[in-house]
Amino acid sequence: MTSENPGPWNEGNPVPLYVITGGSGPSPKGFNLVTLIVARASPDASMQPEQAAILTMCAYPLSVAEVSAYLSLPFSVVTALLSQLVEDERVEAIAPVPVAAYPERGLLEAVIHGLRKL
Repeated sequence: MTSENPGPWNEGNPVPLYVITGGSGPSPKGFNLVTLIVARASPDASMQPEQAAILTMCAYPLSVAEVSAYLSLPFSVVTALLSQLVEDERVEAIAPVPVAAYPERGLLEAVIHGLRKL
């Protein structure tokens, strides 16, 4: 298999995925689909192309699901790559805002109603 144009992930051929992750297993970091990833470093020439692509595309926060879609790689492979980047302090993983942190709908409606009265 050549690396010039790997194309999308092929479920029938898992060997390249093992090579991409460097043999790393599932991520113990607790990533989920909506965890935001932000690059904290620039890619360098010695990096794997997939990791360099993550650093390039995450100049602005992207979710793990978006990174997975843009790279055409399964979630498990992307989390293994992200784990390596987090350990090397090249990216930061930001937990999404929990639902409980949002104000109640009634409070928002009261604020809007009060603003309209002004």
